[in-house]
Amino acid sequence: MDRVTLSLWEPVQAHKAIMHAWSHAKNAVMAGHRLTLEIRPEKRSDAQNRRLWSMLSDISEQVDWHGHRLTPAEWKDVFTAAIKRTKVVPGLDGGFVVCGQSTSQMTKREMSELQQLMEAFGAEHEVAFRAYGEGDQ
Repeated sequence: MDRVTLSLWEPVQAHKAIMHAWSHAKNAVMAGHRLTLEIRPEKRSDAQNRRLWSMLSDISEQVDWHGHRLTPAEWKDVFTAAIKRTKVVPGLDGGFVVCGQSTSQMTKREMSELQQLMEAFGAEHEVAFRAYGEGDQ
């Protein structure tokens, strides 16, 4: 059996989707195969990811951070560390490592919170973010 991913957004639809999945999983389980069912919040959307990287690029181009110009990826580390209250540990060869979170594992809500933090930071540092169409957000 191949991997099956279901989106559940409304009770009646969710019930139908789960019952449909069970009809496919039942034969495998009855044949002695072991399956895993994972239920989790929906991950961030592709549109949120595109907006994230655009915002990170805007901040990278417009903000000096304590005398340094950071890359968009470095800014991502700064913001994810702030939103997740992550820890900083000594590196193997000196310096420090921020234990952050991958944005690909964030839920839509977490990604929205991250982008709100970036918008607030941008307002404080006079960042001019590019305009977005409604379909991009």
